[in-house]
Amino acid sequence: MNWEEVLAPRTARMKASEIRELLKLLDQPDIISFAGGIPDPALFPVTEFRQAYEAIFASDQQKLALQYSVSEGYAPLRQWLVSEMGKLGIPCNIDNILITSGSQQALDYLGKLFLSPGDTALVTSPTYLGALGAFNAYEPQYANIAATDGAGVAADDAKVKFAYASVDFANPTGRTLDLATREHLLDDAEKQGFAIIEDAAYQALRYDGEALPPILALDIARNGDIEKTRTLYCGSFSKTLAPGLRIGWVCAASAVIAKLVLMKQAADLHSPTINQMVIADVVTKTFDQQVEKVRIAYRARRDCMLQALATHMPQSVEWTQPEGGMFIWLTLDPSIDGAALLAKSLISEKVAFVPGKAFFHDGSGANTIRLSFSATNEDTITKGIKRLATLIRKES
Repeated sequence: MNWEEVLAPRTARMKASEIRELLKLLDQPDIISFAGGIPDPALFPVTEFRQAYEAIFASDQQKLALQYSVSEGYAPLRQWLVSEMGKLGIPCNIDNILITSGSQQALDYLGKLFLSPGDTALVTSPTYLGALGAFNAYEPQYANIAATDGAGVAADDAKVKFAYASVDFANPTGRTLDLATREHLLDDAEKQGFAIIEDAAYQALRYDGEALPPILALDIARNGDIEKTRTLYCGSFSKTLAPGLRIGWVCAASAVIAKLVLMKQAADLHSPTINQMVIADVVTKTFDQQVEKVRIAYRARRDCMLQALATHMPQSVEWTQPEGGMFIWLTLDPSIDGAALLAKSLISEKVAFVPGKAFFHDGSGANTIRLSFSATNEDTITKGIKRLATLIRKES
């Protein structure tokens, strides 16, 4: 069987995730990994999860937990999210919330919902690799959103369907879209008639500075009602609670949610009910305390990595100073290729990271790398950065 003859042409745009491959290195005990942007499992609320599962199976709730359920998601969890969105300046109701199997599923659905072959998706450069992977199958073109200084959008005359942005402490750079850029993006979306996909996966992980209103909150402030907005807010419990339960959500105008529900029905019917019920139990009892525990730990690791970079890296290397999240983005001397550096680092220094090129839709950025500090303790961070700096000095 020649599969290439029967596969859809769009499969040619599907590529293996470099990050998924690099995660395999975490099983090697001699590797210091700054690669996977993953939470520290030591911070998972294991006791709370265990108690929640036990409570379900000790009651009649087990019947609900193990049965088929509605595609929109578990109502008590959606209602809790309505309250949380309200705290962010996003008044809404339960019909504006869809539960997804992680925010990654939401990105796939939104790509399917908006993109026809040849349509344009606006993205930052670099942008989240998982978003490019989700959108690529629907055969779009890409153009750039200016990521800083309120510079607006570079869209030319393309048929733009949406702008996608990881707005706070972005993966991969750690940068945050400032308020002026958020407002400019809304201005351009209104003028050109496109939607905005706001990826807020890291919003809760702020360590310094003033919190900025989500783009959806700004959209509501302009238009008076979520039903009149063009912004779709994608959230996730993966970074605050645990990624393995695969629970995320979309908050948007109910007309768009209704379309996404139809996609959910066609794809997997609904996200696992028991996981939604457990998440609902845990967030009701301990969400704020859990988020604060995570913030304290990650803030210390970020500070440690920034200090190590300042102490050991050569002057030719530049890096971001994130106010939150899990990532620091390094720009190396133009003569250094991040992928080649990784190959050498794994052999000589036993340090893993993610080469930056994969985060650019146009294949640029070869001299950039992404470092994650979330899953590594301070002593190991210092040791790993010192090793990596030694190699970079040799290559410069």
